[in-house]
Amino acid sequence: MVDITHKSNTLREATAQAIVKTSSQHTIDMIQSNQIPKGNVFEMAKAAGLLGVKKTPDLLPDCHPLPIEYTGIEYEIAGLDILIKMTVKTIYKTGVEVEAMHGASIVALTMYDMLKPVDKGVEISTIKLLKKKGGKSSYGAKGQGLTANVVVCSDTISKGEKEDRAGKIIVSKLEEYGLTTNYSIIPDEPKQIKELVIDQLDDLLIFTGGTGAGPRDNTPDTIRPLLDTMLQGVEEQMRRYGQERMPYAMLSRSVAGIRKGKVVLALPGSSNGARECMDSIFPHLLHVFHVLKGKRHD
Repeated sequence: MVDITHKSNTLREATAQAIVKTSSQHTIDMIQSNQIPKGNVFEMAKAAGLLGVKKTPDLLPDCHPLPIEYTGIEYEIAGLDILIKMTVKTIYKTGVEVEAMHGASIVALTMYDMLKPVDKGVEISTIKLLKKKGGKSSYGAKGQGLTANVVVCSDTISKGEKEDRAGKIIVSKLEEYGLTTNYSIIPDEPKQIKELVIDQLDDLLIFTGGTGAGPRDNTPDTIRPLLDTMLQGVEEQMRRYGQERMPYAMLSRSVAGIRKGKVVLALPGSSNGARECMDSIFPHLLHVFHVLKGKRHD
């Protein structure tokens, strides 16, 4: 299976369609009058479809088992065709497109099985995904046109005694979302950190390093008094996400806030800590720039 441990739970929704084609109006009339010998076609097919959705990971090897929190089935008769719409919802780390398509196909197969004794020309057509919501494709604002400055705060790295990894991870992830990035390394000195915050020109300023509880971890204490607005929810999300993966994350003092319309973050200096913080809040954090500009997000 694909590794999804780095993802966060979001509302996921998918709607799929399948079409059952009958060969005569007589078949449609029998369905509507509940005269099919094998029973009520719509109700039997609905029950089978619900089971199909739940059984998806049992039959498709690469599908993750996930909590199905809603399944809805709609029917529409259009001439001699029966249109099946299957909607599936969950709050989880991965989408439910395959579950919706599998459920729709099971509904169609059940109808086919029930109708074949009375209609030798019945067939299944057009199983496809109609729409999906959730995850990065729906909630992730894009970063084109935005600039970011990534600053590594580390005495040892600035002296060349250690190689930076966290800052490069942050740069790489920002570039995935289309941001133009600058990158620099400074010692963990409050004066330099303060100057960068006050003189910030980029849309996003990210410090990595100096967020722990050590005697030289100056970054959070220097940044906080300079911010106009704190983004407590962003800070909570970073710590919650990290805590689920590493108990020591509770010691992190990551910071998120706004100064003069610019976003400032302070992330851990470890490569895993920086990666996890980025995974936990991006690309969703980019929506703040729409909010700051007064734009509506649908």
